Amino acid sequence: MSTRINPNTLPDMVAAMQAAQQNAQTAAQQVSTGRRVNNPGDDPAAVAALVINDAQTSQDAQFQTNISDLQSKFQVADSVMNSASQLLTSAISLGTQGATGTLTAANRQSIAAQVAGLQKQLLSLANTSYQGTYIFSGTDVTTQPFSENSSAPSGVTYNGNSAETTVQISQGQSIQTNLPGDQVFANSAGNAFAALNDLTNALNSGTGIAAANTEVQNAFDQLNNQRVFYGNSLNQLQSTESFLSQDTVNLSSQQNSLIGADLTQAISTLSQAQTAEQASISATAQILNLPTLLSYIK
Repeated sequence: MSTRINPNTLPDMVAAMQAAQQNAQTAAQQVSTGRRVNNPGDDPAAVAALVINDAQTSQDAQFQTNISDLQSKFQVADSVMNSASQLLTSAISLGTQGATGTLTAANRQSIAAQVAGLQKQLLSLANTSYQGTYIFSGTDVTTQPFSENSSAPSGVTYNGNSAETTVQISQGQSIQTNLPGDQVFANSAGNAFAALNDLTNALNSGTGIAAANTEVQNAFDQLNNQRVFYGNSLNQLQSTESFLSQDTVNLSSQQNSLIGADLTQAISTLSQAQTAEQASISATAQILNLPTLLSYIK
């Protein structure tokens, strides 16, 4: 049986050397980037899955930003309502004190002045702003929600609107972002400004103090009923934030599974490719230095 010898092995040697160089470059890139897929052609299916993964990761990041913004705003609003609740508690105490039959007219007028001062404080609280916009103006966030108006029954006019807005905080889940001021402080079931105004007038006149104090109690109850919104919303935001944080971890793990390189394997492949490349270079060099048949013809 005869053996056929390739008279021209140089092209094969060059091709082997180029393949070894390509393998070394690919392995080196994986080691330096930590990624198995560095170009779309490396693994088209993984790249397609990565596009979906990146879109979900970006969406989760936006949801988390929405949640962070709302948490800060809601915490400010809840703090305002807590202060308003304490203020109405003080007014109820003053009203109870003012209803005592042993007080003089001067005593009641002094208490009335304190209640009037509480109304001004409530007005300031109701006009609280957050990051340059008013919290309790409905959707008309650049308009100061409440202003003094001596001709109004409550002594205060609401300038905002009654609109509510929502924002998405996760896939398929939205949350209301505001409570309009007329719902919080000027609700028909318990108008805090009207109640304080009526209590002030009752103390000054000496009549209807008990009824006015009942108004303040109703306003107190109504305010705290509205405040539940912020407590529930903050709990919902916290729960959703925890879900998104875990989802972000899962997506990162999935991304690593899709394109992450096995560094141990990549380093081993790089070493083997470099060895093969050097061997190809050495073999090619030897072939190029071999004498031809003409060298032996004298």
